[in-house]
Amino acid sequence: MKRLFGPNGICGIVNQDMNGEFALGVGTAWGTYLKTKKTRPVVAIGTDARVSNNMLKSAVSSGILSTGCDVVDLGVVPTPTVRYTVKEKKFDSGVVITASQYPAQFNGIKGIDADGIEFSKAIEEAIEYVFYSKLFLCVDWTDVGLFSSYADAVDTYQKGILSNVDVQRIRKQKFHVVLDCGNGVGSLVVPTLLEKLGCTVTKLSSEPGGLFIGENSELLPETLGLLMKTVHDETASFGMALSSTADRAIFVDETGSIIFGDKIFALFGKYIVKKNKGALCVASVTTSSCFEDVITECGGQVLYTRVGSSFVARMMKEKKAVFGGEENGGFIFPVFQYCPDPAMALAMMLEIVAIEKKSLSGLVAEIPHYEVSKTKIDCPNEKKEIVMKALFDQMDDSGDVIKIDQIDGIKLFIRDGWVLMRPSGTEPFFWVYAESKTKTQAEQLVSQYKKLMNQIICEVTLL
Repeated sequence: MKRLFGPNGICGIVNQDMNGEFALGVGTAWGTYLKTKKTRPVVAIGTDARVSNNMLKSAVSSGILSTGCDVVDLGVVPTPTVRYTVKEKKFDSGVVITASQYPAQFNGIKGIDADGIEFSKAIEEAIEYVFYSKLFLCVDWTDVGLFSSYADAVDTYQKGILSNVDVQRIRKQKFHVVLDCGNGVGSLVVPTLLEKLGCTVTKLSSEPGGLFIGENSELLPETLGLLMKTVHDETASFGMALSSTADRAIFVDETGSIIFGDKIFALFGKYIVKKNKGALCVASVTTSSCFEDVITECGGQVLYTRVGSSFVARMMKEKKAVFGGEENGGFIFPVFQYCPDPAMALAMMLEIVAIEKKSLSGLVAEIPHYEVSKTKIDCPNEKKEIVMKALFDQMDDSGDVIKIDQIDGIKLFIRDGWVLMRPSGTEPFFWVYAESKTKTQAEQLVSQYKKLMNQIICEVTLL
């Protein structure tokens, strides 16, 4: 049976593989599954700003309603806002109409469990079974679900963030923050949050639009030049760019320099573990060694998971971790909720700078530095498992390898660094990552193992 759900929910090109008929079927399967758990489930639904949002929301909602589940519309809101509202208001499930980082012609359907975390694999498989078997529940007309709206999702979400940071200390500092919203849904939430924290806000790309003109789907220096210049020219405290769907973020220090996610991840971890006097954190296997360096120095411990925020979040909840996430700008603060949350990250960064009485660049300078290099190699999806086995067989006798980890792909720990080779969960290629103390060595490692991977993939594809 073909999988419906990928690492980021169900995704496709609008009116091709992601059309109204398909979305209706998904919603009906969703509601049928929920009705096996509860007599009258209530499902919250929210969307990002894509032009196809209402089309898909209507179709998914119709399917859910037809099974006798109620639907509550949260409107156009960031994904973290939907997650928090589902958890806080005790909805039985949540739906987000979003395609995350994909371009505007894509859209998707993301599932949220009652705890605010993405669906587990078991729930996804149960919905997939109903979808493909077409064993849909169809209730009598008197039992069709009710559709209503909840207009206070943003207010509920902002109050939750404010209750988890030192608001008074932040307000006293009168910070000036430059905020690039990428013309996404974050512009409906984050600027007003900053104002409630007493900040002066300079807004860039703050008009949400479904075509994502000026979007931040890739949070890179080449797309964030205006943010960097504005922070420098206005002598702001720092800046932050949100992805167009407001589920990831990247910071710019007071000099106008981008601070990549690994350093910010380590900075948050350091502050939270010190505050908790040594505690557990969770990170994905792609995380830089600088994170574990600062956590262990503060008396904490790091557990590693597969790549993907849902894997990190569920491990955090199970192990009662105090912090976790990934280096791609997905920071998870369990005191608030178990999902990547840039708005919470921004509020927490203001608290850290206020309490430590140091600039962002000064705080980042205290984090150990490593160089990272990465590339990708084409590989047919159906060959990935065979490639992985062949790759592992060649690793056994390597004298340079200190330890081999198979949490996600194959990670080789070598002297002064590591190499990770893992298949993409959504596209036909492998990633090759390498980390070392020098850029030259990191690039050499990537080149060495890319060559090995290419050789194995060529051999396998000829079978």
